[in-house]
Amino acid sequence: MRLIVDERPLPYEPGDSLLIAMLRAGIQPTGGGCLCLGGDCNNCLATVDGVSYVRTCQTAAKPGTVIQRHHLQKYPPLPEEDRAKPAVPARNLFCDVVVIGGGASGQAASASAAAAGKRVIVLEAANGQEAIGIYAGPLVVARAETETLHVHAHDEIIVATGAAEIMPIVPGSDLAGLLTSRAAEKLAQAGLDLGRVVAVGTPPTGIACEVAVGELLRFEGTNGRLHTVITQTEDGQEHRYECDTAVLGLGLHPRNALLRMGHDLPVRAVGDAARNSDIPTCPSEGMVCPCEGVSVAALEAVWEQGFHEMELVKRATLAGTGTCQGSVCLPYLRSFLLKKGKTLQPSFTARPVSRQLTIGEVSAGAHHHAMARTALDAEHRRLGAQMERSGGWWRPWTYGDPDGEYWAVREAVSIMDVSTLGKMIISGPDALPFLERMYPTKVATIKDGRSRYALLLNERGYVFDDGMICKESDTRYTLTFTSGGVSHSEMWLRDWAASWGMDVRILHQTMSLGAINVTGPLAKKLLAKAGLENPPGWLGHRKAEVAGVPCQIFRLSFTGELSYELHHPAEQSVALWRTLLELGQEFGIRPHGLETLLRLRLEKGHIIVGQDTDFDSTARRIHHNWAVKLDKPEFIGRHAVGRTNKIELDKMLVGLEMPDGPAPIEGAVMWHEGDFAGHVTSSTYSPVLGKVVMLGWLYYFDGILPEEVTIDGRPARRVPVPFYDKEATRARA
Repeated sequence: MRLIVDERPLPYEPGDSLLIAMLRAGIQPTGGGCLCLGGDCNNCLATVDGVSYVRTCQTAAKPGTVIQRHHLQKYPPLPEEDRAKPAVPARNLFCDVVVIGGGASGQAASASAAAAGKRVIVLEAANGQEAIGIYAGPLVVARAETETLHVHAHDEIIVATGAAEIMPIVPGSDLAGLLTSRAAEKLAQAGLDLGRVVAVGTPPTGIACEVAVGELLRFEGTNGRLHTVITQTEDGQEHRYECDTAVLGLGLHPRNALLRMGHDLPVRAVGDAARNSDIPTCPSEGMVCPCEGVSVAALEAVWEQGFHEMELVKRATLAGTGTCQGSVCLPYLRSFLLKKGKTLQPSFTARPVSRQLTIGEVSAGAHHHAMARTALDAEHRRLGAQMERSGGWWRPWTYGDPDGEYWAVREAVSIMDVSTLGKMIISGPDALPFLERMYPTKVATIKDGRSRYALLLNERGYVFDDGMICKESDTRYTLTFTSGGVSHSEMWLRDWAASWGMDVRILHQTMSLGAINVTGPLAKKLLAKAGLENPPGWLGHRKAEVAGVPCQIFRLSFTGELSYELHHPAEQSVALWRTLLELGQEFGIRPHGLETLLRLRLEKGHIIVGQDTDFDSTARRIHHNWAVKLDKPEFIGRHAVGRTNKIELDKMLVGLEMPDGPAPIEGAVMWHEGDFAGHVTSSTYSPVLGKVVMLGWLYYFDGILPEEVTIDGRPARRVPVPFYDKEATRARA
């Protein structure tokens, strides 16, 4: 029966906690400080079996347990391995009443509730069920040995956690050999020899000791170990008591952090958890908050700065935010503020959690939402694609040669899986008037078989999505949206259709339809080889078969090159993808991923909503006022746009370029004559242009947009977009 402490075997006895086993061997976990053996201080913490900040006084000794003392260096060492630990499961329990604490008051509260016919769950830390937080619901979260418990109380939560002993705050209170009364009694019962004992305050029960007279003044020691207690009597005389152990009976304060979390919830305290705190003498010097290193001098400093309220003192010093969550320092913070302000202030607000948790415990019961995959996911992986999460989907970032993918688009032909694009059908008698109200463009002027780029605005006139409106007839339209925005856009459409009482049908087709973009100067030749002899013209669309697969073909371009989007049944995506790759071999075809697409679209100055736009992006601020027709009678956001268009601009989304690379990271700060000028939203090095191109938000200075800014210490020049093929002759070829 041995533990491993700092790489050395250490015997222990049955029933020992880790702390008692270490104290038997003369090992102080943190090198000193008053021990409470009740989980209320930070002086027993250690790294146990790789988990830091474990309270060794509340952890049973087991064979082979590995303990590392880390608070000698203040912070625990970082783990030496990054292997994932087993997931911590979460179990949901339901009852009428939760009682936190299994002591006498908790047992009485539990019995009373049960007698009233209530379903009761009792959480007792000594039994391995430690409540660590109360949340709205009400919900109590508790940690157990192998799981996390989510306990849902229908009626109320009863806190019966008792009271903690007040710790000493005087010079020398960081010495080893200091114990609270309860801790001393527990160690004596475990058979530990405490040596010569001096009691300060209320003496312990059943322990022979000398009782110190007067007010505690300080402790003295050698090599971090206590040897003398010094008190002062009312006549000013100092008294010295030589000893091996000082036992402190300085009073009690309620363990009511959980109660203070339950503001506006059905939570009440019973027993000592409901008592008023003893208020100790205000300390004149010493460490008030050992967890965060807050001294009496630090409290004096923040008081002089005007922080006179408990919540402000807490934030200014961080006292109470450490491991013990104020259990040691809170009585002294109240004592300090009482002396300074002559008023006893309430305890600061408590918030979950009350104990340090592992990442596994924090995430227990939380699961990453399933990431959608297109029908071509396996094909991408078979081709060696590096897959990344984007817009709620797994998508290929690159197939291993981003430069090769780039030049295939610019000089030959390439294909990309764009199945993630939001796709919807709007049909019905009110389809046209509905879309006229929804979009700021004139939908009625779109002819059959034609399409138009459009923004979606909210009531404040801000852009929250974009896409295409493709007309099939006056009663049927195909709409496209961004990959990440389609779900919100669907909700938006359905809510407005219902509120207006419009007779329309909304069919979300994103999951059922695959989409492959065929792009590059040789795209038309590839499609001809696949059987499409008469593809639609610029911004046109029509239905036809491609390589035997029924498709709706859209002629548009996000890459800046000749492009055709082939929307088709998802179950036929693999067949179409493989056929296009096979037929395109003679043209040098290769697929491209998001890395290449983002570079291509940026060269054309195409925005990505959510990356290049913000919550307050108006069409005017992003140079898209051409897409908003204020001569329309009505559309969502029209009145807001009319108002904001009269306001002088404060910032604009602009194009920027640098003569050479590397490209600044997205988010890089822009400076103008030493002042903050904005930030970069998109950036890349353009192979075809031989320079860095960027989009970014640039602020006005005295009503003028700067012509030049500094980014990462390098000059950047503001230029119009698009950067590449300004006349769009290649996309419209």
